[in-house]
Amino acid sequence: MGGREAPLILASGSPRRKALLEALGYPLRLAPPEVEEDLDLPPRELAQALARRKGERVEGQWVLAADTVVDLEGEALGKPRDREENRLFLRRLSGRAHLVHTAIYLRTPLDLVEEVHTASVYFRPLSEEEIAWYVESGEGLDKAGGYGAQGLGMALIERVEGDFYTVVGLPVSRVFALLWERGFRP
Repeated sequence: MGGREAPLILASGSPRRKALLEALGYPLRLAPPEVEEDLDLPPRELAQALARRKGERVEGQWVLAADTVVDLEGEALGKPRDREENRLFLRRLSGRAHLVHTAIYLRTPLDLVEEVHTASVYFRPLSEEEIAWYVESGEGLDKAGGYGAQGLGMALIERVEGDFYTVVGLPVSRVFALLWERGFRP
């Protein structure tokens, strides 16, 4: 089945995921589901469970859901509740490495694929002034771990090992390959 007969339904409200898929030319329909994110699971399993919850709540032939969890030594850092928690997250990440897990849930007319992709992110040591600058931007408030690698947060990151787009919130190359293998074309 070609991609033009039915849209890819993105079970996510993330503007970053939407922009990445649109940049590839996929016909999209957004269907961000309401899901409880209060599961007490290790970070990798949490990402997978949340992606599955999102995907299962949306109807359609071609459904893609994803969830990203920042993992600091086994502790999941979600979206900060406020600027003060954002500041605390950045202090904890400063000068350290952490993992970012992005789980994907892809339901097609042929099958169901669930995968978790992981990248390592290394923050450079941050001064209190730099942390304050970033927190005041507000950019990190709607992002796992309290930062966005593709925006102002790029100034905080020393390096990434693994797929950069996994850190952004969607392992684009893998999603493209999965869709292509199943006949869904942009």
